[in-house]
Amino acid sequence: MTKTILALLISYSLLSCAELQQVANQFPELNQTGQLDIAGGLKEALNNGISKQVSKLTAMDGFYKNEAVKILMPEELQKVDKALRKIGLSSLADDGIKMLNRAAEDAVKESTPIFVDAVKQMSFTDAKNILMGNESSATTYLQTTTSTPLYAKFNPVIKNSFAKVGADKVWNNIISKYNSIPLVKKVNPDLTDYTTNKALEGVYKMIAVEEKNIRTNLNSRTSTLLQKVFALQDKK
Repeated sequence: MTKTILALLISYSLLSCAELQQVANQFPELNQTGQLDIAGGLKEALNNGISKQVSKLTAMDGFYKNEAVKILMPEELQKVDKALRKIGLSSLADDGIKMLNRAAEDAVKESTPIFVDAVKQMSFTDAKNILMGNESSATTYLQTTTSTPLYAKFNPVIKNSFAKVGADKVWNNIISKYNSIPLVKKVNPDLTDYTTNKALEGVYKMIAVEEKNIRTNLNSRTSTLLQKVFALQDKK
């Protein structure tokens, strides 16, 4: 995904003659390929980037079997997890964790249009600063520009997903079982908010992995455009 973002930040700044001339002056290497070739190449990069990172998280077990982003019980429920396992309800605890991850996998399917829109809104200054920034500049830009709309999109999807995959019933059972244990402090967590935020963390973490890769690994620059753009970064 970030392979796309970091390349698109050049393409989408080419929307006016004045900006085109500015890009040509700042990045003479790009002037040789022409505006249409840049746009076509970056659309292909967008498809490849989405397929490589964001789509991974939307697949079955995209979160659940990826240790880098797997969603565990929230901190306040760690005691719930331990208590359930002590009384022989390990499978129930495992089901609860799996349901959180299933909901996140479902929600991330809604992210692509928001990322694409964020890229379209990048100014030339944004693009130059990101390209010449640190290894997570693009990821930071996306967090700043997409966190609020992504939360608004993810939250209702996760809420509906809980119902669709039966997570609401599983978690009601988990909470009821735990709260029925003598002398424990009863809990009633907001799992929709928790899972929404964890899903966002997972998306940005995977984007950051891809961004670092394209900035540091020459072999990951699989098109002429990427090679030319990031050659500028290499020279900074």
